[in-house]
Amino acid sequence: WHTEVPRLGVQLELQLPAYTTATATPDLSRVCDLPQGSRLRRILNPLSKVANLACSISNNEEGVKLVRMSASQLEALCPQVINAALALAAKPQSKLAQENMDLFKEQWEKQVRVLTDAVDDITSIDDFLAVSENHILEDVNKCVIALQEKDVDGLDRTAGAIRGRAARVIHVVTSEMDNYEPGVYTEKVLEATKLLSNTVMPRFTEQVEAAVEALSSDPAQPMDENEFIDASRLVYDGIRDIRKAVLMIRTPEELDDSDFETEDFDVRSRTSVQTEDDQLIAGQSARAIMAQLPQEQKAKIAEQVASFQEEKSKLDAEVSKWDDSGNDIIVLAKQMCMIMMEMTDFTRGKGPLKNTSDVISAAKKIAEAGSRMDKLGRTIADHCPDSACKQDLLAYLQRIALYCHQLNICSKVKAEVQNLGGELVVSGVDSAMSLIQAAKNLMNAVVQTVKASYVASTKYQKSQGMASLNLPAVSWKMKAPEKKPLVKREKQDETQTKIKRASQKKHVNPVQALSEFKAMDSI
Repeated sequence: WHTEVPRLGVQLELQLPAYTTATATPDLSRVCDLPQGSRLRRILNPLSKVANLACSISNNEEGVKLVRMSASQLEALCPQVINAALALAAKPQSKLAQENMDLFKEQWEKQVRVLTDAVDDITSIDDFLAVSENHILEDVNKCVIALQEKDVDGLDRTAGAIRGRAARVIHVVTSEMDNYEPGVYTEKVLEATKLLSNTVMPRFTEQVEAAVEALSSDPAQPMDENEFIDASRLVYDGIRDIRKAVLMIRTPEELDDSDFETEDFDVRSRTSVQTEDDQLIAGQSARAIMAQLPQEQKAKIAEQVASFQEEKSKLDAEVSKWDDSGNDIIVLAKQMCMIMMEMTDFTRGKGPLKNTSDVISAAKKIAEAGSRMDKLGRTIADHCPDSACKQDLLAYLQRIALYCHQLNICSKVKAEVQNLGGELVVSGVDSAMSLIQAAKNLMNAVVQTVKASYVASTKYQKSQGMASLNLPAVSWKMKAPEKKPLVKREKQDETQTKIKRASQKKHVNPVQALSEFKAMDSI
């Protein structure tokens, strides 16, 4: 039986030994000497270890109890499965032994599924995707090595593991998207999963079958290894793209630097000198060159980045107020923020962007997100009955279009290395400074647009047009606060007094009131 603990990417092959034939009865002593018992227990041990690991990093008490109970039941079932297999091996013609074996097989599969679901419940999808990506990379490397060593069994077995992992990733991510309202975020994620399932995996399967057939023939037939390597690489890239799409909705604070610092998986030469901007320069990527800037230039960039971080904190404070599951404006704002963070990280020699072509591609993504935000914002403005709010929103949307264009121009950062007097001189700092300034301006425009969109789409909900507009695409709902201890009783009177004062009617500018509001989870 093939099963999997999906959230931690553990691919297991659970088998009961089949030493029976229709014409001969095997020697029972020979069967008992075979290591089928220890073999099944060796398969069970990783299950228990994974379950314990998941429990140790989870704070879900009820979920942890269910995982531990499921694991203990599976351990208790293991010797019974072994005994049933031994009984069937001793009497392969016995109908009762076969029915008994089928019953325990069904119970084993059921209990493994229960444990799998229990581990699912206490493990985040972010952890699942991170570990799955690493295991896919390991399996891809094993596949290539098996192909080069002409190991047909190893190639076929590892390729099957890759297909199983990819199918599980697609299933888990697709199910996760059912928890969100349809929008830009879900479309991007589902688009990545469809690309993997409909295009990448069929090509990989075709290459594996061709490789197995070529290696199995006598004599072995030659085959194009580069085609196989490219197909394998696309599988890894597809899993990584799905993970990036899922993480796009996260705020930068929720992400670690390691979220995108993965192996380059680059087959280009690291020693040759390339002249194109999107290739390696003097054996190094443009990102690596930016990391070698002199301290004076690094200090200038750090000063600009600090100013950018101030604008970013304002955007974080604004978007953290809202539930983004039904608000495409908030989703787009988070996407643009994360991409701009990647671009500024590039100027410091960090982040996932390695070359100028990556920065240009990121700028295009920001422009696309800006266009979608402009379309949504103009729809809100068209239904807004207040001319002042409408004009404010349109003005901020024009700023977004302007700064997106400016960012696109500044994205063509050319990091060059020149040898002057025996010293390496890195140029391109001015372009990097302009890039950070453009990102800062765009960040500010996005913050103002979010505020203006909220005022225009909620302050006048009594209008029939706005009532119909305030649906899934731009549903403004406060983000639910995290569970925290209740306030002390001695402060109850003070709290009630504050509520009473806050309930008094005041004439406050809506944008000013919105800027003074702090997210509930910061209380």
